[in-house]
Amino acid sequence: MDIGILAGVAMLVVWAIGTFAFEAPGWIHLLLSVGVFLIIYRIVVRGTPGVDTTTKKR
Repeated sequence: MDIGILAGVAMLVVWAIGTFAFEAPGWIHLLLSVGVFLIIYRIVVRGTPGVDTTTKKR
């Protein structure tokens, strides 16, 4: 699994705990937006050939 996807899922977990545990301030809700964006971005980059790869083409 990609580290970006794991970071996005971790942000969503922190957001979920923060919203259910107490009345969350506004910056907690920013984790929802950033987490969803990061997950979608990393999935799209993984599916695009030639982008963000470790092997170099000659």
